Amino acid sequence: MGLLSILTGRSRMATPAPERLFAITTAYITLEASYSITPTGSAAIVFQPLATAEFESTMREMEEVVRATGQESGTQVRSQNDTYGYRWMIVENAPGKVSVEDLAVAINAVSSSIEASGHSERLLCAVFAFSEARQGEGARPLYLIYNYKRGFWYPFVPAPGSEQRDTERELQLKAQIGSELPLEPELERWFPLWGIPI
Repeated sequence: MGLLSILTGRSRMATPAPERLFAITTAYITLEASYSITPTGSAAIVFQPLATAEFESTMREMEEVVRATGQESGTQVRSQNDTYGYRWMIVENAPGKVSVEDLAVAINAVSSSIEASGHSERLLCAVFAFSEARQGEGARPLYLIYNYKRGFWYPFVPAPGSEQRDTERELQLKAQIGSELPLEPELERWFPLWGIPI
């Protein structure tokens, strides 16, 4: 236990390097150019909030920073709680100005702020929303999810019906983008996220 841990009463969890998150800023180019999978301009970071004034103050400050830095590009930020007790901080590009790079920078700023305040164990994942064009069926949503505790990405493709997923398409995506993103090698850790608000 280091001096900081002793002074703050918290232990710091080792977190993966940010470049793993930023791998999305090049991987989406392959998705778009080769597979007609386009970013929607929305991303979110999911974490378990703490009911303390200090934590809520950190989150308010972070929202203000993301909002201020996104003013020029029109990037918006909002947050909402889900039924599982997690908070989603949602970042959205301005209509017609999709920038995965801007989204990744905003998401990294939020996660870095949470880590710096000593709450890295509260981070769950980051989610980037995409739309896949399908012949004769119209577009459907798919998501790339970054697990902070593992430092790996994985695809999540919801299927029609209540809490159904298209595992076959997820495995196809693994083959298509496995060289672009550090993907989670243990398939049982490809956890579905139901009710994604982006």
